[in-house]
Amino acid sequence: MDVTLHLAQDPEADALLGRSPLAALVGMLLDQQVPMEWAFKGPRTIADRLGADDLDAHDIAAHEPEAFAALLSEKPAVHRYPGSMAKRIQQLCQYLTEHYDGSAELIWKGVDDGRELLRRLEDLPGFGKQKAQIFLALLGKQLGVRPEGWREAAGAYGEPDSFRSVADITGPESLTKVRAHKQEMKAAAKAAKATRK
Repeated sequence: MDVTLHLAQDPEADALLGRSPLAALVGMLLDQQVPMEWAFKGPRTIADRLGADDLDAHDIAAHEPEAFAALLSEKPAVHRYPGSMAKRIQQLCQYLTEHYDGSAELIWKGVDDGRELLRRLEDLPGFGKQKAQIFLALLGKQLGVRPEGWREAAGAYGEPDSFRSVADITGPESLTKVRAHKQEMKAAAKAAKATRK
């Protein structure tokens, strides 16, 4: 895996996401309740603070929890909730260590069925169905991981040029389209909630 992603809108952070399966997974995990660029810049920030070129699941899983939380809390914080996200990242890395020998890529390597890959992603700590479908769409659309039925397993996120999620962001123009879609979804949800009252 060595592609150019544009999720952090920062060349160094995006380069790490494109070459490191674990960094991409951690970025996806962080992508909630903060701007997307902030979330996907997180893996580069964590690697820098660990004094490493890449993230290592064994190293993160073995890190002393309070020290790892402090690392994420340094200014600028890696996430709006650095303590709880530090815990989630460590849980993810512990799971990868126990089930995939610490290699995030083994989640999808050799998997030839999209539904099986979705199931594996849903089994990851911190990954619900929606997050798993978005990551599956990212794998298929930008990282060349395309087991049979991957688009169907990814649901609406797998549709070509749907501009629903990070899976469709390839630069500033597509980022604007995804942001617009998210705003429409929020407005629709707010309107639906208002009519139920």
